[in-house]
Amino acid sequence: MILTFRVSELQTLLGFAGKHQSGKKTELQDRALELLNLNSAPIQKRIRDIFLSSQEEQNSSMLPNANALQYSAAYAQMLGLAGFTTQQQGIPAAGRANPYAAQQAQAAAFSAAYGTQALPTKPSQAVTQAVNVKFKKLPFYDIHGELLKPTSLVTQGSSRFQEAQFQFLLSPEQATNIASNRDIRMGSKLDYLYQIQLRFCQLDPSAEQGDEFPPSICVQVNGKMCPLPNPIPTNKPNVEPKRPPRPIHITPLCKLTPILNNTVSVKWAADYGKGWVVGIWLVEKLSSDQLLERLTSKGKRNADYTRELIKKKLTDEEDGIATTNLKVTVSCPLGKMRMSMPCRPTTCDHLQCFDASLFLMMNEKKPTWTCPVCDSAAKYDDLMIDGYFQDEVIKSAELPEEENEIILNQDGSWNPVPKDEEEERKRKEKEEEEKKNAVVIDFSDDDDDTPAAPKPAADAEAAPAPPPVDLPVLPPPPPAEIECIDIE
Repeated sequence: MILTFRVSELQTLLGFAGKHQSGKKTELQDRALELLNLNSAPIQKRIRDIFLSSQEEQNSSMLPNANALQYSAAYAQMLGLAGFTTQQQGIPAAGRANPYAAQQAQAAAFSAAYGTQALPTKPSQAVTQAVNVKFKKLPFYDIHGELLKPTSLVTQGSSRFQEAQFQFLLSPEQATNIASNRDIRMGSKLDYLYQIQLRFCQLDPSAEQGDEFPPSICVQVNGKMCPLPNPIPTNKPNVEPKRPPRPIHITPLCKLTPILNNTVSVKWAADYGKGWVVGIWLVEKLSSDQLLERLTSKGKRNADYTRELIKKKLTDEEDGIATTNLKVTVSCPLGKMRMSMPCRPTTCDHLQCFDASLFLMMNEKKPTWTCPVCDSAAKYDDLMIDGYFQDEVIKSAELPEEENEIILNQDGSWNPVPKDEEEERKRKEKEEEEKKNAVVIDFSDDDDDTPAAPKPAADAEAAPAPPPVDLPVLPPPPPAEIECIDIE
């Protein structure tokens, strides 16, 4: 409630409590929120009075009949927090208990209070109704509320371009969470920890759907154009480029107050035979460090499980190939460095692991969730840290610091790569590297095959060298005769 106060109202409250009244709005809000910890009845009554007077001013400027003021469902919720519960008699009990699932009741109460003229909605050509379609879970977001249930966008009529409008309302708790959990430091980019997230997918209730945008989509939030991911260029003729499948962060465009509706307008090109679904959620953004912490708290895969898997793979006779050992590496295939948190999905049957920390950081930048070993799907919920490689291999004193390859034996044990084999491999790599780098180019025309004559030793009593004699310059030899043979 205090977060909805204007600067003048905050100063009025702080002056009533005898607090300092100067400073930025965020500083005034912090001081006002500290007053709630005092549990003072006069201060709480003053907060309710300021809030009610502020709402009366806003509604008197919006409604022609300000004297006969009626409250909407959202406003009645605010009055309930302030202690006035008699205004909520016209709202269903389900709407008061669960504000997330009371969108229709709130809209009906709002229309009854202000009339249909107060909410000018543009008539849309598309038919919209709630559908039982589930979106795929996004690992880097925790859902805290459903603002708009998954709603269908079904094409109606012969027009190519369709339009639909939706409205949602934040509860007081949701508005407070968004406003009080963001980075507003000087010079920093405004970042919301709690975000309002808009998602689209295909209309298919048979399975969980991933994000996908309708063709030629255009989204407006409260009359402002919403930025969308740039389309990916394509070389295929007569094919519209698709946008990257990801959710849309619309929090900066929303009204972060529990008394005003947010309107979302969606325009798209009809794709006959295919329907679309839209939904809006309040989510909390997570980091790769938080996901790594959750992964480690989930526990490790028992080392005995991996040991039995090694035995099974090396004694499997279905392929008709007898294998006594298997060579794997403890360096991550992503970063080419020794792993600290070796993991692999439970859906993969290979023994090679990858580093969980690096894998999560890469998916935080560009979410693909693909196994770097076999290129199959690697969902976050399927990841598990391997206790065999982490505790018995990487932390073992038998593993040399400069060596990352090991040999898995048929009995489930392991050994470092033998030194002679490792030295032979390094020697071959060095020779190949020298061959690649050794490039010899001879620009000389002299024939250096014959060794030079040795110089005689210097003799102190030898005769002095004769003076140089000018030799006549000989003409160049005539060209060699070419013998012609007639083959006729």
